Amino acid sequence: MIRNLNQKESTKILASNYIGNISYIYRGRPYVVPITYFYDNKDSVIIGYSAEGHKIRAMRKNENVSLGVSEVDSVNSWNSVLAHGTFKELSGSHAKAQLHIFSLGVKDLIIGQEHRKLDFISEFSSKIYKDDLPIVFQIKVDEITGKMRHN
Repeated sequence: MIRNLNQKESTKILASNYIGNISYIYRGRPYVVPITYFYDNKDSVIIGYSAEGHKIRAMRKNENVSLGVSEVDSVNSWNSVLAHGTFKELSGSHAKAQLHIFSLGVKDLIIGQEHRKLDFISEFSSKIYKDDLPIVFQIKVDEITGKMRHN
């Protein structure tokens, strides 16, 4: 049976994952690429970061984006959500603070889901104190929709 998820169910899926596919438009064409993200439920924002490149240039030109997240066990057992929102590039101390929230949030999700220690997470933390920060951004979520199928 396939059914729509309610707002609470959709938000829970978005908040309990950290890998999604961001969609954006560049030169009139749609693009979808995977990203690591953290959903800050308190502020209803998706936090991410990236190096300067195609994705960042595109989102600067057209700030309307979406993030798709799927949990797939099988063809008959899956959850999928789509969060629509607005891209905002961050800078200075606000960018550093959001990168810190991102790193702690993703670390907690990975430890909780995968039950393993993280050494690579220090890569995020170390970027907080350097001058050459990656481009940190938020997506202010306007709408979350979802579907599920379970037998």
